[in-house]
Amino acid sequence: MTTKAKLAESILHSDVAGLPVLIIGAGLAGLTVALDLAKTQKVMLMAKRGLSESATAWAQGGIVGVVDKEHDSIDAHVSDTLDAGAGLVVESTARYIAEESAAAIEWLVEQGVPFTTDKDGPMGLHLTREGGHSQRRIAHAADATGKAIHEVLLDHARANPNITILEHWIALDLITNRHLGAKEKRNRPNRCYGVYALDINTNQVQTIAAKSVVLATGGVGKVYRYTSNPDTATGDGIAMAWRAGCRVGNMEFIQFHPTCLYHPSDRTFLITEALRGEGGLLKLPDGTRFMPEHDKRNELAPRDIVARAIDFEMKKHGLDYVNLDATHLGEAFIKEHFPMIYARCLSLGLDITKEPIPVVPAAHYTCGGVVTDLHGKTDLPGLYAVGEATYTGLHGANRLASNSLLECVVIGKAAAKDIATAQTPQLPNLPLWDESQVEDADEQVVIAHNWDELRSLMWNYVGIVRTNRRLERALHRIELLRNEVQEYYSNFRVTRDLIELRNLLECAELIVRSALLRRESRGLHYSRDYPETWAVSYPTILTPRSGAKPAQK
Repeated sequence: MTTKAKLAESILHSDVAGLPVLIIGAGLAGLTVALDLAKTQKVMLMAKRGLSESATAWAQGGIVGVVDKEHDSIDAHVSDTLDAGAGLVVESTARYIAEESAAAIEWLVEQGVPFTTDKDGPMGLHLTREGGHSQRRIAHAADATGKAIHEVLLDHARANPNITILEHWIALDLITNRHLGAKEKRNRPNRCYGVYALDINTNQVQTIAAKSVVLATGGVGKVYRYTSNPDTATGDGIAMAWRAGCRVGNMEFIQFHPTCLYHPSDRTFLITEALRGEGGLLKLPDGTRFMPEHDKRNELAPRDIVARAIDFEMKKHGLDYVNLDATHLGEAFIKEHFPMIYARCLSLGLDITKEPIPVVPAAHYTCGGVVTDLHGKTDLPGLYAVGEATYTGLHGANRLASNSLLECVVIGKAAAKDIATAQTPQLPNLPLWDESQVEDADEQVVIAHNWDELRSLMWNYVGIVRTNRRLERALHRIELLRNEVQEYYSNFRVTRDLIELRNLLECAELIVRSALLRRESRGLHYSRDYPETWAVSYPTILTPRSGAKPAQK
């Protein structure tokens, strides 16, 4: 059956037996769910850009695996996760995911992921160490682990007859009871029935029904001007779940990766933490090391500490960047262990075996997101979320390096198991997307201008160091931008840029409101107004206001 025919089956379909599970996002989290579910279920995998454009493919460092039983333990991994998370990690979540880490690595090896090997290492793997880890426990594929994992799993998905892949499709909103007529919703418990999605290939909005919907849409890094994230990181899943009535948690904790390449031709290229794990040193332009003045763990302190230290030194000395020096590791070592970084920098005229790498912090990871349990269940029946789009309690106030890929696999497999056994009620007839009152936009300058303004104000007012005054200014401007974009959204046909900007504004407001509620400094949230850390603290959980209007025009 062709992809078009398979899709037609799911549009306005009320026969549950014939419906697929719809997975939005084709990174590691989405692919894990898809491959596990495809053993028994029809699956539809939706990617809003090319299949290779995901945060997974950009991940360099690796994935945590407690596989070295001689030197490492579950308790040690849990302890490191708790320490990095600055008092807000849910210990039961951290323990569950640590206990499943070896099985996650084994599954990826079985899929054919070409991890870097060491004949004397546990499971025959070479394990590296990253900031915040007390032991070497990071399985990696040189310095391009995410790309290696992603390519292997994509090949499996493409070859699976139970998986239909929709490339260049973007979800607009989740379909719930709020979209149904009075007769359809009467005595019917609220749930997710599917999505409205824009087929970018044809510029048509389709109504897609599904047994269950899985949000695997990644984080919201593109809300900031400087980010290590791909263009896909626009918070789509978080925004859609919030509009559908789901809680979100810990959105104030945006992880800024300490070392993003500072170069006029490339400001999104990440310099993996593993380079510091292997001995790379952070220095001022005059060659002076500065991390010993900030933390006893030096370059291997957790990311929030290193990022704030760099930010402090840049402001103190009026610098545009600091240097990450790995020249003392030797040319052979660098080329063997960091071939991708070496090649990319060399293509930009920078030989990292002979000169230091100019780096700056950049928005990297969204530690909060849609509240889920350990099976990926959200507050809305029929809706699951996995990966960076979620808040499971694992990351707390700061994510421990390389726990993210692990969470994708562990929660992804748990979600697939839950979905496979879930009972889906008969679906109602779903309304079509109504475009009768809109027209084609005559110009796109409003979208481009508002996108630029949002990313600038978030960088300047809601960055590594915050104040209440900055946050209040940001919130005021975000509200004005949201009104402008909502008016535009109501009068013109949707485009991918418009959908993404709308979602970014939704997420920006969630970040700022969460930050205003936290009256202390903790982990990734540092406030000049509240520099102290409370002895006891709790997650920031936001609940949508009731009576939200449907997004359909």
